[in-house]
Amino acid sequence: MALAVAMALGTPAALAGQTPRPDGAELAFRDLYRDMVETDTSAATGDCNALVLKIAERFRNAGFAENQITLFRDEAYQLDGGIVVLMAGNSAKAKPMLLLGHLDVANANPRHWKRDPFKLVERDGSFFGRGTADMKALDAIWVDTLLRFKAEGLKPKRTIKLALTCGQELSARANGTEWLARHRPELLEAEFALGEGGGGLTDGHGKVVTQSIAIGEMTMANFDVETFSAGGPSAIPNYDNAISKMIDALQKVRAYRFPLHLNVTTRRYFAQAGVARGDAMGAAMVRIAADPKDSAAEAIVSSDPTYDPMLRTTCLTTLIQGGYIVTAIPQTAKATINCYIVPGETAEETRDALYSAIGDPKVIMSRVGRAAPPPLPPVHDPRVLRPAEKLVASYYPGVQLVPAISLIATDAAYLAPLGIPAFGVPGLYADPDGNEVHGHNEHLQVQSLMTARGFLHDLVKVYAMQE
Repeated sequence: MALAVAMALGTPAALAGQTPRPDGAELAFRDLYRDMVETDTSAATGDCNALVLKIAERFRNAGFAENQITLFRDEAYQLDGGIVVLMAGNSAKAKPMLLLGHLDVANANPRHWKRDPFKLVERDGSFFGRGTADMKALDAIWVDTLLRFKAEGLKPKRTIKLALTCGQELSARANGTEWLARHRPELLEAEFALGEGGGGLTDGHGKVVTQSIAIGEMTMANFDVETFSAGGPSAIPNYDNAISKMIDALQKVRAYRFPLHLNVTTRRYFAQAGVARGDAMGAAMVRIAADPKDSAAEAIVSSDPTYDPMLRTTCLTTLIQGGYIVTAIPQTAKATINCYIVPGETAEETRDALYSAIGDPKVIMSRVGRAAPPPLPPVHDPRVLRPAEKLVASYYPGVQLVPAISLIATDAAYLAPLGIPAFGVPGLYADPDGNEVHGHNEHLQVQSLMTARGFLHDLVKVYAMQE
């Protein structure tokens, strides 16, 4: 029955926009999603612990025992709590699986938004609000899935672990997944983990054209660039100006293009996704997969902001500061460059490339922020991939599941020292604009959320019943 209801959400009629009338279970899910979005968990003004307590209460009310619920936090950071929930399996042979998510969201200044970022608004077929897409949609689905399993009386063969942590966004005060890996690794230990990083893309008009499962991910690294000058009064200008030097350096960073770096996974992605597109962009994707030296195809694929980061390491200046008084030549300036590094390249190589592009030995460049462990190499596990392929074919007719490298660096990197491979799940989908994640109008299509809810419920159930 549960599968039949879930499948109804994924029929071609539903995907065409004929939204089914919400039943009681969906209304409860919407309430959970609203509660998550409307609880501010940003690093600047929020409180992850407040949301953790609400989630724990939902599990208690559903009949989960206290020994199935673990609340944790680094005592130095009272607002950065997390939660782990266990649903025990009944097979001695089946190893646990882990559902992973982060509760914190990017900061949101209400002055920059058209609406209150921490109020869930449904309009024109989309939900609006901070975290609607990144990543409280998946968080809500994970919680909802376990609550539904409990209500259905499911007796999984595998133990299912759910870990919702704080500290992934903006190098916040602490990172909950890192804390668990160091202090409570038994709560994370699993044969594999499912989390963010995968998903689908539409053609911009509501049609889902691709679904991907992330089997590897980028490494994120941040670098501070600093310039200096002797200073002096601005009434006697000279060219020894720290801000001017910084402008010169950052223009060179902006102009620098890292070399093309495809691997087996990204070449397979472009080959398969290109065929699925069936347009000029798709043809270029197929060509570059076949011949990475095809410069004409590279130019076309690079023109798409979603595909360009799959081709190479990318770096972008995200913070800048300099000067101390309006009437003085600035003595110092500092900028932060945020990089996403393709598998097979290192942060040290990236820094060296940027430093070489700047070409000024007086500029100081250093790595800053949290340095996550390098993620595990991509894992093509048929026991994970095949069930996902079959369900994608059912829920998203005509769409092929393609393994891909996640464009984001996720908390899954902290699982690498424990030897736990992680997969970014398909299901949720976005428009080519990325649904303005981290922007001032973050949103998620209602149908994306509701279809993914059914899809991921069924996918986790398949994995849970494996031995």
